Amino acid sequence: MLKASYLSCKSYQDASRVGSTLPPQAQQLERESYRAFSTLFKTMATSCSVESCKVETSDGVKLHTRIFKPIREPEDHLVIVLVHPYSVLGGCQALLRGIAAALADRGYKAVTFDMRGAGKSTGRASLTGSSEIRDVIAVCNWVSENMSTDRILLVGSSAGAPISGSAVDQVEEVVGYVSLGYPFGMLSSILFGRHHKAILESPKPKLFVMGTRDGFTSVKQLENKLKSAAGHVETHLIEGAGHFQMEGPGYDTQMVDLIVPFIKSL
Repeated sequence: MLKASYLSCKSYQDASRVGSTLPPQAQQLERESYRAFSTLFKTMATSCSVESCKVETSDGVKLHTRIFKPIREPEDHLVIVLVHPYSVLGGCQALLRGIAAALADRGYKAVTFDMRGAGKSTGRASLTGSSEIRDVIAVCNWVSENMSTDRILLVGSSAGAPISGSAVDQVEEVVGYVSLGYPFGMLSSILFGRHHKAILESPKPKLFVMGTRDGFTSVKQLENKLKSAAGHVETHLIEGAGHFQMEGPGYDTQMVDLIVPFIKSL
């Protein structure tokens, strides 16, 4: 039974109201998300239950959080915490609900949340994602304390990838990390370059997923960055996929098909 209703979060198009110029891919992503919403809602009603709560950070920000639970007995006690794209451009947890619901359908508990300043969370988003590291740590600590687990997989999408990567070694229970479209490119590094060192030096297992037509990071840039990465590192390139395209609901199943085998390898 579906325990929580969904309201549309601040969309990528909303970002244009504060002067942002949005790529056509982002606008297409929003249209695809709305078209997929009705089907997804019906699927979630039968495949998982969803609960909502508030998680408080160390600096008093209250994060709107959703827990996706499988109807049947969980496949694994590991919990997947998903970190959404750039809040400044309208990123929010609703963009990850398809992946979270599909993971629950595969028998895993998944958690999404709005980082500070996004959706129903309090606080203000930061340009570089430095404050949001506290958000990821707070949610992981809450999961560890309230969901009876000592194993967490962090999954970050777009700007959520560098932010979650900076939290990986700050939470003992995190046993692995998945990046969906890490923005390693030169321009995006102006904002997120300070996060690179943390994930590249982490000894924990890592999976990097990227489209070959990602507009923020070239395949060569990804390969060069990962040459210095510590620990076990896997990469998967999705032929022909762009950055915003890969965030769309059309790729949710493919993301889950990559995440689940990675979990089993941990």
